[in-house]
Formats: sequence, structure tokens, C-alpha cells
Amino acid sequence: MLEKMNERVTEEYSRFGDVASGLRVFVEQLSNKNRSFEDYVQQIDTIDQQVTEFEAVVSKLDEYVSMLEKKVVSAYQSTASEQSISNYTR
Repeated sequence: MLEKMNERVTEEYSRFGDVASGLRVFVEQLSNKNRSFEDYVQQIDTIDQQVTEFEAVVSKLDEYVSMLEKKVVSAYQSTASEQSISNYTR
């Protein structure tokens, strides 16, 4: 009976060894895939930084355009009121 128990335990440990070996291969494959994605992650980080900088530039341009719009409206209103004054004085 002891011999059968030893054989059974040997089989179990053999299966554990096979599982561990399979896991080792799986971990190596995942590690290789992870390294292959590092380039893509770096590219994504670079694009993200560029988008952030682009958004800042767009925000500044939007502020500038708003200021120009106000100046144009102000100049138009000033010109319109000068014309109505000159028409009134005629």
C-alpha cells in the first residue's frame, strides 16, 4: 500500500512539474509580448503629450480670436455710431 501511495504522489508531483513548466513558458511569452508593446506605449505617450500641447495652443488661439471679435464688433459699433451722428448733423 505504501508503494501505491508513493507512486500516486510521484504522479501528482510529476503533473505539478508539468503545470509549472507550462506556466514558465506562458510567463515568458507574456513577458515577450509586454516588451513588444513598450514601443507602442511610448508612441501613445508621445502622441498624448503632443495632443496636450496642441490643446494649449488651440486654447490660446481661441482667446486671441475672441479678443479680435470684440475689437471688430467695437470698431463696427464705433463706425456705425459715427455715421449716424454725421447723418444727423447734415
